[in-house]
Amino acid sequence: MNCFTGRWRATYLWAAVALAATLFVPRQLVVGQNPAGASSGKPRFEISFPASLSSKPLDGHIMLGIAKDEKPEPRFQLREEEAESAQFFGLDVDGLAPCSAAVLDSATLGYPLVSLDALPAGDYYVQAVLNVYETFRRSDGHTVKLPPDMGEGQQWFEKPGNLISKAQRLHIDPASGGVVRIALSEKIPAISPSADTQYVKHFRIQSKLLTEFWGRPMYLGAIVVLPEGFDKHPNARYPLLIDQGHFPADFRGFRTEPPTPDMKDRARKRAESQYKLYQDWTSGRLPKMLLLQIQHANPYYDDSYAVNSANVGPYGDAILKELIPEVEKRFRGIGQPWARALIGGSTGGWEAIADQVFYPDDFNGAWGFCPDPIDFRAYQIVNIYEDKNAFWAQGPFGRVPRPEMREPNGSLKAVMEPAVRREEVMGTHGRSTEQFGIWQAVFSPVGPDGYPKPIWDPKTGVIDPSVASYWKEHYDLNHIMQRDWSTLGPKLAGKLHITVGDMDTWYLNNAVHFAQDFLDSPKNPYKVATFEYGYRQPHCYEGGGNISVTESAATMFQRIMPQMAQHMKETAPKGADMSWDY
Repeated sequence: MNCFTGRWRATYLWAAVALAATLFVPRQLVVGQNPAGASSGKPRFEISFPASLSSKPLDGHIMLGIAKDEKPEPRFQLREEEAESAQFFGLDVDGLAPCSAAVLDSATLGYPLVSLDALPAGDYYVQAVLNVYETFRRSDGHTVKLPPDMGEGQQWFEKPGNLISKAQRLHIDPASGGVVRIALSEKIPAISPSADTQYVKHFRIQSKLLTEFWGRPMYLGAIVVLPEGFDKHPNARYPLLIDQGHFPADFRGFRTEPPTPDMKDRARKRAESQYKLYQDWTSGRLPKMLLLQIQHANPYYDDSYAVNSANVGPYGDAILKELIPEVEKRFRGIGQPWARALIGGSTGGWEAIADQVFYPDDFNGAWGFCPDPIDFRAYQIVNIYEDKNAFWAQGPFGRVPRPEMREPNGSLKAVMEPAVRREEVMGTHGRSTEQFGIWQAVFSPVGPDGYPKPIWDPKTGVIDPSVASYWKEHYDLNHIMQRDWSTLGPKLAGKLHITVGDMDTWYLNNAVHFAQDFLDSPKNPYKVATFEYGYRQPHCYEGGGNISVTESAATMFQRIMPQMAQHMKETAPKGADMSWDY
């Protein structure tokens, strides 16, 4: 069914005439000039989908990308680095019916430019995406509309079931007004599941705890890497190494063949490190452990942060009490706390540390690299307890924008206000499926509307001290350790290992310094943590001394696994199962 009839046909015919007159490429549309009889005024986009893609009305969020470059497609050109990003506009839609138009105009929020009116006249490539929402009726009584994960790890630009338009070339002149109608003509197909190999196995379980919370079936996925000799030693049982982090579609650490001659630069280095890990793993040079990567994408992000949360649900308990026991049962894990360790970087670094703190009796060591803020006095560059505004350092007569992202030499890539606005363009009510959105979803109480209560006003940056207080008592890891140190201290002794670059891209080293001030204090009777700082290293530094971030990540397993194995042996109870140490 063609939704564009009547007035659209007239506009299209005019556009075709304008095309020929301006000598643009075939299939180009022109916005900013009006055919005879068409209404003048400010420019706008009208976006719709045909009944052939959905016979029912859809809820969701439309993303409209406007790019100077044809490739990659505009939907892939949204960047946190403000000066490098294509232009995007975002709009919520509720009950958008087939062939009905959603209108994006000068009032629609944009990033990097705030308004369509500010777009310079010129030739652009334009593409629209509808991120489809599902209605969740949670067990807490709230009903919310959110984007379900469809196996892709919350990537709206390639989520199965989302509707997209073909990228098209337009000439846009906001000063002249005009209308362009865009058809969402394709549906992104489903993703094929990953295949098992000799060493890498995949499965998922329906979580009873998460299903009850979300009011519909919810699943946890597991990618398990088996140790060398797993089949040849059927009576051996193994420790479990849990590798936390963003959504893993599959285990990417292995490459079974050496790099090909045509590989160059970064691709070659990555292939070399993957092949080296494969050789070390399969030759038996590394300790024999089960390696677990978890798929716990959820309606707010590609990762749950592996803790219990009022908005995201009881992921901490679900992982610990449902998924981990199932992994240990299926693959002959030892199944005891002394034989479980945690590792992760960035999001995974926070998770590794948090799980060791929140479940101190269930894990025997956490290696957290470049962790997300573990002290909210340094929530990136914002002190949510003392600062009044997240966007600006304000004085009586002037204000300075707070930085959000930097290069190792200190040059800025982004500042706070546009970075937050970018996520508002991607989804209101904390539904961006991006970084500030998931932090807010995990750390905040539920708001009256059922969505996470905002830590700050996304328009003004004004911080809500009541929400900050909630964050402090529930998820500020350094504060929680200090508050509960009489019981936590003895349980965490020797179990925390924290590494970060001292020029972390998102200023995450500042929170680590706050934690070290407490943990390494002469007044602290418990030796709990070790710290390593990479000199002038950005985000994702994973230790190893004076080496690059790339080298650090490439050698992480080879460096850390022997440390884990040694710690487990030294702390294992008398008579512990050591059949894995062959």
